[in-house]
Amino acid sequence: MNAPATFESFYLFDGEKKITIEKDTKVQNAAIFTVNKEDHTLANMLRAQLLKDPNVIFAGYKIPHPLEHKFILRVQTTPESNPSEALSNAITDLISEMSLLEERFKDALKEKQESAFD
Repeated sequence: MNAPATFESFYLFDGEKKITIEKDTKVQNAAIFTVNKEDHTLANMLRAQLLKDPNVIFAGYKIPHPLEHKFILRVQTTPESNPSEALSNAITDLISEMSLLEERFKDALKEKQESAFD
């Protein structure tokens, strides 16, 4: 079969970087981030979180090929911000949201388990 080995979808090889940044030469205040070993799940979450930022003008991603485990995220910001800062803020906000979701899930699960014994 022509499909790559399963571990290649998440394992970073020696010298392989998780994220590479390239300045977009065609658009002001824009950058292209290539994120290795990730898929639509993270890409769409980052895109949505970036678009909540009032300093972000554009955020979009594409998956170059279904067998390549990476996505390309393009971010354009207002002059008051820069794409790296916007991405960093989006990641921080997502971590906070996921922590809150985990906490609420555990509370609801505990409550459900307690009510099952009543």
